[in-house]
Amino acid sequence: MDVKDQLVQTFMKAAGDDHTDERKSKKNKVDWFYNIRPDGGLRLTDFGFKYVTIKADLKSYKVEFPKDFSITPQILLWLDNFIESPYYITKKTITVFKESSAFELYLFSGDIRKYGYNKALARRLNQNDNG
Repeated sequence: MDVKDQLVQTFMKAAGDDHTDERKSKKNKVDWFYNIRPDGGLRLTDFGFKYVTIKADLKSYKVEFPKDFSITPQILLWLDNFIESPYYITKKTITVFKESSAFELYLFSGDIRKYGYNKALARRLNQNDNG
């Protein structure tokens, strides 16, 4: 069972839905996540975000982007690689469901470009130290 399967069951359980129904869980996984591959990111669709915030009533943290910020494909890849919790992104904000992720994004004033550069550099330095 991959992370998304576990998240779907957790969300359904939090919402009071039958989380043991495999067909419904698989359908929700497809409906709620942009990338359903096991190694894909945890970006939520509009439908998934509404379910998690309204029906499951999970705590979320919204971080605004800088005024002149624009989302690029590179930024979306960084989010998939570095955000370890489900997240929802719009043109002006990102909403995460993990407090530590929100804190890191606040430290970078919502600038995911700087956040991604920092995470990529830290990962490369860690690989160089270990290998």
